[in-house]
Amino acid sequence: MSHVKSMLEVHPKKDLGVDQEKLAACIAACFECSQTCTACADACLSEPMVGEMATCISTDQNCADICLTTGRILTRITGQNKDVLRAVVQACREACRACAQECEGHAEMHEHCRLCAEACRRCEAACDELLNVLG
Repeated sequence: MSHVKSMLEVHPKKDLGVDQEKLAACIAACFECSQTCTACADACLSEPMVGEMATCISTDQNCADICLTTGRILTRITGQNKDVLRAVVQACREACRACAQECEGHAEMHEHCRLCAEACRRCEAACDELLNVLG
């Protein structure tokens, strides 16, 4: 069992009003995606033709920041306004979609971009799943 899920299960307010499985999956996907995008941006900076990777680097960094923030906000779900939660998760989903598309364009040439695109697609899907239960 992941620590994310364990922490949700021991929360004093057991009924957070959200499917805990989907919430835990989204939180974990956000943190994983943030780390992967950060690593991809750093790898892009080490590529010989770094200038050609500028858009990818910027997109990676934006996605990393949005995913990290989303994971943190979802972790503090107690007392949150569901409209705000939906907006944050929607923004994360869109950032992941954009980053995945950018990285997929470099995936055949750079393994780090392929891995980043995969993490972004997983996070995008986890956001979709959570949005479905947030209503």
